[in-house]
Amino acid sequence: MVRILLQLLICLLSAGNLYGQHIATKTNLAYWATTTPNLGVEIALGHKTSLDISGNYNAWTFLPDGMSLRHVLVQPEFRYWPCKSFEGHFFGVHGLWSKYNIGQIPFIPELDQYTYRGHLYGGGVSYGYHFALGRRWGLELSLGVGYAYLEYNKYVCSECAELIGRYKRHYYGPTKLGISIIYLIH
Repeated sequence: MVRILLQLLICLLSAGNLYGQHIATKTNLAYWATTTPNLGVEIALGHKTSLDISGNYNAWTFLPDGMSLRHVLVQPEFRYWPCKSFEGHFFGVHGLWSKYNIGQIPFIPELDQYTYRGHLYGGGVSYGYHFALGRRWGLELSLGVGYAYLEYNKYVCSECAELIGRYKRHYYGPTKLGISIIYLIH
């Protein structure tokens, strides 16, 4: 899946000239709140369009209870800006792919007693707004809703690997939340 996303990115970037070479780097504070390091890059494709690709990676297991929020997540998004790229409102279409191993989280029901390992695939639509905080800095708020397909194994605990079952699930609802700090590279 990651290979397909990279090939799509290469095709989009080679299809035409980048608009004004506008590029932004970003990090999502909402993911940092879950101890998930993340980084994103957004490239203007035209006067009113851009491509945003973010990646998240969390490798932590918290001791002594073995709480795990390990995952890798990739979210590409094509954006349409009614005014101009990187200014004001935007509407997007995003995809998502994740591989995860989460569980033993005491404050979330069903995650307090079990560990889930699997993959997630999906996509959706999003809306956001970019606030300029200076010539190069910005704050971006975004929210996306859509669909995700999950395939996972359910285990009694994170280390013992006692399999309870294999499951498939369809999910409809929020698929993206962003409170991002942006740095524009012109």
